[in-house]
Amino acid sequence: MTDAAARLDRSAYAPVFTEDFTGPQLDEARWVAHYLPQWTTPDRSAARYELHPGWLRLRIDADQPAWRPEDGELRVSNLQTGTFSGPAGSDRGTHRHRPGLTVRTPQPPQRLFTPTAGLIEARLRAVADPAVMLAVWLIGFEEDGPEQAGEICLTELYGDRIGPGGSTVRLGIKAHGDRGLRDDMADVALGIDATGWHTYAAAWTAARTELYVDERLVRTLDQGIGYPQQLMIDLFEFPAAADRDPAAYPKHGDVAAVRGYAPR
Repeated sequence: MTDAAARLDRSAYAPVFTEDFTGPQLDEARWVAHYLPQWTTPDRSAARYELHPGWLRLRIDADQPAWRPEDGELRVSNLQTGTFSGPAGSDRGTHRHRPGLTVRTPQPPQRLFTPTAGLIEARLRAVADPAVMLAVWLIGFEEDGPEQAGEICLTELYGDRIGPGGSTVRLGIKAHGDRGLRDDMADVALGIDATGWHTYAAAWTAARTELYVDERLVRTLDQGIGYPQQLMIDLFEFPAAADRDPAAYPKHGDVAAVRGYAPR
């Protein structure tokens, strides 16, 4: 592969979604500041965050409740570009991450940005904290059917796998409820320090997915997703126990320069 072939080429795409976090508040026409709110309650799904000129800090605070008690002590602060669910008590909703889920807080369909093909990129700065992960995903919206559940993972940055000596980036495709896909995730060791700013991107069609870090191609997959997906940018905390030391908080992860492009 030549160096030119390994670089991200945006010439085949037109920009359709641009977020630089320069406004006085988060743009509700672009973002829902909750993590999969249909499966829990608003106090548990709400993101903690702070805006800075040109970037946003996702935060996990010492008093933040677990996202869903049935899922243990997991805490999440997340931005996503849509919501969908069935009525309360139903099992319909975006990202049914485990069997037996039922809707707790019904969500109206919000299709703020739900692409079916194109290019997505986001600039991230993670923290080398073994209890946290910073991630960017495209998740099947599922409004047209529960089988449209696949995921393109642009990056998962685990805090115990990054630092100045190099970073391991987890990325690929997860099938979830889509029987037409197969799980294909990989841990890719890169000579970058992911605690600094780096750009993570995916270019995809229904048949092919290319994954980039800092505009360099790092993985090509012979499968893709052709139905609507919502963009999700999130900070996860995996605490060992419910009792947490307030002095260790807040946890955080930073995001800037989110771009979405459609094929020309």
